[in-house]
Amino acid sequence: MTLAPGLRSTLLIMVEMEDTAKKIGSGDVPVLATPRLLALAEAATVRAVEHHLRPNETSVGTRVELEHLAASPLGTHVQIGVELTEVDGRRLVFAFEAHDRHAVVGRGTIERVVVDRAKFLARATR
Repeated sequence: MTLAPGLRSTLLIMVEMEDTAKKIGSGDVPVLATPRLLALAEAATVRAVEHHLRPNETSVGTRVELEHLAASPLGTHVQIGVELTEVDGRRLVFAFEAHDRHAVVGRGTIERVVVDRAKFLARATR
């Protein structure tokens, strides 16, 4: 495993109806849903480390802190950037920030743990 603070990844999306609170059910307005923002941030953390893990390893989310600061309506481009800020054994801590061309729309931290994929799945299916 070659994980070290400073690893980064970004995702860029355009808010579409499937990304909205109205579609997901977390509200009734057609703006980027908070659960979708979190899913995108998590996807960026996975992308940041995917080429730095052994073939039998993966990472799983364990803790999240999220501030959703501004609404992003349909058609808005939102960029989500993550940075690995701490490596403590198998525990990884990422900072993330999402913004559109007007403002920071969200930020927070995501913790993940590196696990052996087969052992994790064996425990999950007991």
